[in-house]
Amino acid sequence: MSDPSKPRTEFSPPRALRPLPNLIFMSRWLQLPLYLGLIVAQGVYVFHFWVELVHLIEAAFGNQHAIELLAQAVMPFVPGQVPVPVPTVLNETTIMLVVLGLIDVVMISNLLIMVIVGGYETFVSRLHLENHPDQPEWLSHVNASVLKVKLGTAIIGISSIHLLKTFINAAHYDSKTLIAQTSIHIAFLLSALAIAYTDRLMAPTHERIQNGGH
Repeated sequence: MSDPSKPRTEFSPPRALRPLPNLIFMSRWLQLPLYLGLIVAQGVYVFHFWVELVHLIEAAFGNQHAIELLAQAVMPFVPGQVPVPVPTVLNETTIMLVVLGLIDVVMISNLLIMVIVGGYETFVSRLHLENHPDQPEWLSHVNASVLKVKLGTAIIGISSIHLLKTFINAAHYDSKTLIAQTSIHIAFLLSALAIAYTDRLMAPTHERIQNGGH
């Protein structure tokens, strides 16, 4: 005979939902095309990364056309300002700006991965990666709040790269652009801090709910 004091380990099958709640619950699958579209965008970023990398390698070997393409990509066009002469050799500033651009692409790609994987896991369906050797560490405890904090941190990193590129190339920007980009970066930083602080305040409430209100 089984001991009635021991909890039962058998789980009953999920109860069938009524038609209307089932329809509402199934509507989460409408997000699937959105995540598939982000995967396509990820492919576009990969293609752009390799195009820029090939141009950088060609420019390093003295290809003049590649040097012109890189210069046009990193030098901003300011209306009313005399265009900057196209360099004939690959200088350190251009290399640094191109590399920062490649890092920017990688960070945006990481942001896309977090949105695709974390968003699908949180809002659509489980991926069942518990025993997979390549399961991301953050995915085991991801929820809507954790995902917002991670996305905010990633956006700050991307904004930092853009701001660094602007400061390195500050001679080609006016003061209004520099002030605007700095203010936007500070706004991103304050927003991420506010999200993290709000999530920290709400964490005890979530724990009380999970513990049955005790």
